[in-house]
Amino acid sequence: MLEYDRMLFVIPAECHAEDELKGMLEKHREVKFVSLVGFDIGGHDTDEKIPVELFVRDMERYLRNGVQTDGSSVVLPKIADLNNARVDIVPDLSVNWYVDYNLNYYDKETGLPVGTLRIPSFLVHNDTDVIGSRAILKDAIAFFKTEVLKLIGENPYVWESIGIKSAEDIMEIMVTCATELEFWVKTPDDKADREQLSTAQILKEQYWKRTIGPVRTALERSLTTLDRYGLEVEMGHKEVGGIKAKMGSSGNYDHVMEQLEIDWKYSSPLQAADNENQVKYVIKDVFRHHGLDVTFMAKPIEGIAGNGEHTHMSLSAKLMDGRIINLFSPKDIRKGYLSPIGFGALMGLLKNYEVINPFINSSTDALNRAQPGYEAPVCIVTSIGIGEDQPSRNRTVLVGLIRDLADSFATRFELRSPNPKSNTYLVIATSYMAMLDGIREALENAKTSEDLLASLSKKYGDEDFYLERHREYRSEKNVFDEYTEEERGRLFGYAPRTVWENLSAFDKYPDKLKIFSRGGVIDELTLESFKEATLSQWAMELYSRIIPNTMDFVRECRKLHDDSDCTDFDVENWEKIQNLRIYLGRDSIGEKSLLTRIKTALDEKNYSHASRLQIEMYEKVNELSDIYYLSYKKNLL
Repeated sequence: MLEYDRMLFVIPAECHAEDELKGMLEKHREVKFVSLVGFDIGGHDTDEKIPVELFVRDMERYLRNGVQTDGSSVVLPKIADLNNARVDIVPDLSVNWYVDYNLNYYDKETGLPVGTLRIPSFLVHNDTDVIGSRAILKDAIAFFKTEVLKLIGENPYVWESIGIKSAEDIMEIMVTCATELEFWVKTPDDKADREQLSTAQILKEQYWKRTIGPVRTALERSLTTLDRYGLEVEMGHKEVGGIKAKMGSSGNYDHVMEQLEIDWKYSSPLQAADNENQVKYVIKDVFRHHGLDVTFMAKPIEGIAGNGEHTHMSLSAKLMDGRIINLFSPKDIRKGYLSPIGFGALMGLLKNYEVINPFINSSTDALNRAQPGYEAPVCIVTSIGIGEDQPSRNRTVLVGLIRDLADSFATRFELRSPNPKSNTYLVIATSYMAMLDGIREALENAKTSEDLLASLSKKYGDEDFYLERHREYRSEKNVFDEYTEEERGRLFGYAPRTVWENLSAFDKYPDKLKIFSRGGVIDELTLESFKEATLSQWAMELYSRIIPNTMDFVRECRKLHDDSDCTDFDVENWEKIQNLRIYLGRDSIGEKSLLTRIKTALDEKNYSHASRLQIEMYEKVNELSDIYYLSYKKNLL
């Protein structure tokens, strides 16, 4: 049993003075290590163990200069190369710091788990260039705030719509964000029965149901622990995926396979992203302590609901008289959907999403989640409600408008495409830069809320001052069920199927890409670093993980029937299966298999061809899986 009252969980931003820090660490001797946590361009965090005595003895130097690492230790291609590899990890004094506890290692002196103080930090290259994901987010939000305040001041027509008399009424622009974290838990070594999971999902047998056994204990303990970090947890519940656990003869639950979600309170963008990182560590540690595996993969089980991480984003202003107003909301929440600022921000997200998407879905796993029918968005489209008095909760769109007619502060956007493996720092940074583009165009063209509602609701082929002619951007329908695949693609754009296709948006939409360079937020070198890192990761994973795993699956599809005891249906199915197995994985002198051709394309750096072959590979694997499991294997006695 953890003695929460004796443990140190958080050191708030206002408590980072040296004397105060030394006092806290002296009082909490269970904290044995300090780790400076920097985030590279790929979203990976650093973790080293500095003995706390050493940190305290030389605290001024650590807080001022941080620690130095080799550039090969972080993902910063084209920036920190082997011949120019010095990178410093420098503490960020403006955010909360958290203590990460090792639940499997207890300190003899205090009887408490050994703790590591994790300090979110910036990466600094060659003493001057602040780089990495946290730096990009910090710069993006600072630029966004400055520009929004400037735009409000230069466009007086918008004052009345947001409820101010002058831009001088505004003391501060405030940006707040929050994420929702979905994840799967299971007992180790158990494999998924896709048919059972699919049936339970369709029947919604698990959604919002009562948790039991070790899942309940781990969930409740996670919520309690997260509150100790001051994260103000709002909810923890079962998600749509999963099957009912069984109690074994020993009295313990086995065959656990469930999907859960945890939500907590919003914060500033940088703090929100830091919080999410800490939440994942707590969840992993607590559930594993109770014998359960946790995965934050976007699509851990093919054909079953994946893990999302819906990201909520809002914008407010603190006024000189102390009031806070929501800049996305109209002056009267019951007489309009959004203010001109809100409409502009939403339109900016939608118009520029093609170049945002590579930062959100930068892996094959992420793109596997974005399939029709699993509540993951596949189209660039929004829903705002069929009427001003009927807020939307359309779960099939990319961006949802969240409104509460009783609370104007609730007005915000829910971006539904991120997943738990997305780099939240870059998700938020690129989203707000896109919003700024739309806000600028809306205000500089003096558009009213009525004008912008008409723009957002435009039909295919209609001209608009900002949005593209041959697109639609709003639908109050279920975009999975009420449009064909061809209609969805024509109206709302086709979703990328591979990482290469996603990254190709940078070349296809150069004008949209410029939104990130404004204010020097993402310069050309940083963008090239991100592209190189993402492309290398995709190629390496495809070559060394996806292709071998596919070959293992091909080998698992073995002949199961006896030629003397089978039907013509079994023989016909096996012939189809064998032909697919050979096409996928067996080379001959005259013809190479599909998997070999993918590897050859990657070796030759012919990435466009490798991408096309990867798509074909998934089509053939799905065909093989359906025939083998749903037709062939099930027909055998």
